[in-house]
Amino acid sequence: MDWIEALILGLLQGLTEYLPVSSSGHLAIGSYLFGIEGEENLAFTVMVHVATVLSTLVVLWKEIDWIVKGVFKFKLNDETRYMLNIIVSMIPVGIVGVFFKDTVEKIFGSGLVIVGCMLLVTALLLVFSYYAKPRQRERITLRDAFIIGVAQACAVMPGLSRSGSTIATGLLLGNKKESLAQFSFLMVIPPILGEALLDVLKGLKGEDTFGNIDVLPLAVGFVAAFVSGCLACKWMINVVKRGKLVWFGVYCAVAGAVTLLCSML
Repeated sequence: MDWIEALILGLLQGLTEYLPVSSSGHLAIGSYLFGIEGEENLAFTVMVHVATVLSTLVVLWKEIDWIVKGVFKFKLNDETRYMLNIIVSMIPVGIVGVFFKDTVEKIFGSGLVIVGCMLLVTALLLVFSYYAKPRQRERITLRDAFIIGVAQACAVMPGLSRSGSTIATGLLLGNKKESLAQFSFLMVIPPILGEALLDVLKGLKGEDTFGNIDVLPLAVGFVAAFVSGCLACKWMINVVKRGKLVWFGVYCAVAGAVTLLCSML
């Protein structure tokens, strides 16, 4: 991987992480086109995901500060309930990470067929959640948080959008779209940072975590993903509030069909 490829893939990751179109699916397609695979691709994917998580910290810093200050009041308030929801939402993806990590890594290298199929599933979710009209809830409950967490765990599949799955699931549960984008973006911070920490610890133990990839492509991809992620995060929150996710569903349907067609040629 050279720095130009890293720049393009970093921008692709940052722009698609918060849009409900699957950043992992687009990274898989981009890596396939550039001929990048194996440990090099996996290491780069981890780094750019960390970059977009850091962009979330920047964009949603006020909300994070509100939660942290409220939690340290050591009483059951809105901030503590919000934190409990985030913790509960982490349980499913934590189970996948602990018991099925090797399986997930194999799926990421299994070609474009799975990516195309999952993009079509993402399209169905987005379109269905747009037209469904469930009874509105005032707040996200612990039960809702767990179910949304299950959607996040399923979205480890390349091509199945994490933000699309979690936001669509929340809409189908009756949660207000104004609060779902923020919750969807905040709930991914602990799992991604936790995975990155584990990779760093492996590196300190002498394991070949980052394969043969050079430092320059990693750095370029990281910066590109961070900057574009900051822009996309702000925009996506406004898009969700306006409720126009159906057009992303149309895009995913077209992208999924084209990806499947290309994989068969």
